[in-house]
Amino acid sequence: MIILLSDTICALSTAVGESAIAVIRISGNDSFVIVNKIFKGQALNQVESHRTVYGKIYDYENNQQIDEVLLVIFKGKKSFTGENTVEINCHGGIFIVRKILNLLVKNGARLAEKGEFSKRAFLNGKIDLTKAEGIMDIISAKTEMSLKVANQGLAGDIYQMINDLKSQLLDIIGIIEVNIDYPEYDDVELLTAKILIPKINKLLKTVNNILEKSEIGILMKQGLKTAIIGKPNVGKSSILNALLDDEKAIVTDIAGTTRDIVEGDLTIKGIQIKLLDTAGIRETVDAIEKIGIAKTRTCLKEADLVLLILDYSSELNDTEKELISFIHEMKHLIVINKIDKDKKIDCDFENNSVYISVLKEKGIEKLKEEIGKFASVEKFDKDLIYLSNIRQITKLEEVSKELNAALNSANDSMPTDIISIDLQEAFFSLNEILGIHTTEDLIDQMFSRFCLGK
Repeated sequence: MIILLSDTICALSTAVGESAIAVIRISGNDSFVIVNKIFKGQALNQVESHRTVYGKIYDYENNQQIDEVLLVIFKGKKSFTGENTVEINCHGGIFIVRKILNLLVKNGARLAEKGEFSKRAFLNGKIDLTKAEGIMDIISAKTEMSLKVANQGLAGDIYQMINDLKSQLLDIIGIIEVNIDYPEYDDVELLTAKILIPKINKLLKTVNNILEKSEIGILMKQGLKTAIIGKPNVGKSSILNALLDDEKAIVTDIAGTTRDIVEGDLTIKGIQIKLLDTAGIRETVDAIEKIGIAKTRTCLKEADLVLLILDYSSELNDTEKELISFIHEMKHLIVINKIDKDKKIDCDFENNSVYISVLKEKGIEKLKEEIGKFASVEKFDKDLIYLSNIRQITKLEEVSKELNAALNSANDSMPTDIISIDLQEAFFSLNEILGIHTTEDLIDQMFSRFCLGK
């Protein structure tokens, strides 16, 4: 069902600031009427959809020309939002943009909320939630890999994948419903064992396979969160600066200089590496430093990869020995810095280690190469579809649990109508991924993360 909102909205769709061109978008039933009130040129209701017209924006109240513009016209269902839409291409001066927006508001439009254009496209049936999330992911993409994943959502690949799962699930539910209404099996156990269990098991394997590959999707979209940890003055900030080839973090000989998390990004093998330089871990009475160390411990728990920095010219202390033990089960890389000095470290490392000297600029490229191994997506198959959206993954995990429950019930020879309940719950969860039967609160929350004008 098409839902048309009663008011007409407007917003700047291009970046705020001075530029050659700015685009102001207007959407709603009264778009053409409102724009015609400030436009000198052809009447917009007489222009065909997807046509461009030249004219001038005019403030009739003050008898003042504001700008020469090009208008792009989109009519009704043929527009992105499913409503009459006008895009005003004007000169990109801040004052001009504000003036045009003020005129639009004065003549009946209102300023759009964040993501409201995409929200209207969803409400009017032009896009589903997976495509809306794909739009948001394309805007925020920072690497080639994250762009590939985002385009799968925008192109409708994820929508088609979820629809295929729904079709398979409906086939199973249909078998149960037909058997209830028109029983052709006297033995319910025979129906369950020969038909339902294999079909449920096959669908469950497909769902779990998609979930397993979602780890690659998340890596491609969000990057590799990498925490740099170690004792104070071991060279963490210097290593961050060397990896980024930038003076991002303050470096001094004073222990405890880094009090908070310092972040920086670089790209290796098409994957974004999010480096987090943390406060040195040690016992301290400094209140501010204690807060920094507490943040370090939190960061450590959330990291995808840990770089533990050790000092080649210093014996391991108890804290470092604890850290080595703590990160053992985590994805980690031990970085031994200051190899330009005499060796005093009382332990040799072979696996997951690299020896460097930031001061002498030795081993930095090797370090990048070792980090790159953890960011590898060699298993990426361009013909496969990858989930990278946490909301979608969470819902598909619910589908997996519900299918598991149905499979367990089938294996326990439970009545088929009991099995059907779990299968129907799984179907409902698949619908929620696409935005069917979803809540208004979820819609509001999701689209509020969009930028203005989108």
